[in-house]
Amino acid sequence: MRWRSGRRSTNIEDRRSGGMGRPAKLGGVGLLLMMLFVWFIGGDATQMLGMTGTDSQQPTQRSAASQESADFVSAVVAQTEDVWNPLFKNSGLNYREPKLVLYNDQIQSACGYSTAASGPFYCPGDQKVYIDLSFFNELKQMGAPGDFAQAYVIGHEIAHHVQKQLGTSDKIMQLQSRVNKPDSNKLSVLLELQADCYAGVWAHHAQKQKNIFEPGDLEEGLNAAASIGDDRLQRMSGRRINPDSFTHGTSMQRVQWFKTGLQYGDMSRCDTFAQLKIR
Repeated sequence: MRWRSGRRSTNIEDRRSGGMGRPAKLGGVGLLLMMLFVWFIGGDATQMLGMTGTDSQQPTQRSAASQESADFVSAVVAQTEDVWNPLFKNSGLNYREPKLVLYNDQIQSACGYSTAASGPFYCPGDQKVYIDLSFFNELKQMGAPGDFAQAYVIGHEIAHHVQKQLGTSDKIMQLQSRVNKPDSNKLSVLLELQADCYAGVWAHHAQKQKNIFEPGDLEEGLNAAASIGDDRLQRMSGRRINPDSFTHGTSMQRVQWFKTGLQYGDMSRCDTFAQLKIR
């Protein structure tokens, strides 16, 4: 992915500690899958943080890698700003740019206390995206390596801010308060799939504006979408596949909606709520 020559966002809040960073996880891929599964079903994987050990990396190595990742995140956030600002303006709207917070281990947001095990998230309460950069290593271990796979994750979280700005997420939260848990989960899936589509819209326009794609990037993004489908996470964690518990959508659904946004670059194509008459 071509990102080094682009500008950097001024909307980055770096709350990382300056020390050794977080310890490496032990327990292998099984623990990793379980943590990610808990994250995607909306749970709290804090209890699993005890299953850690010391990291053999040298602090200078981690510092260099961490700085590289932080620079990458800033460049991608700038790309999202350069796409969503004109798209909103063309619709007669004003895009209020979100902040993205970098942190280590744990963070307090308007949505409460969260740990790195929660994974990247958007908090509608303060309209900020939160990410512990070590998640990129976990994404790689999940079978989704590459910088555009990481950019897809950022684009997806920024897309939740787009939904907040448009009022979509507030409408869905109101609906969720009036239905049972399975139906609430179905609404969550539709919200997440729309965010996947919006991430594709961002990538479509970023390519047109800045020619960001390098060979293999599209495959990385689609692979990332497929790797974090609810059905795949449940299967790989040894759990029975239970559609009623899905909160993000199947691998096939996530790929489909991301591809829709990528192909058309048209937000109107991302109406996952058409059947509910939600706009």
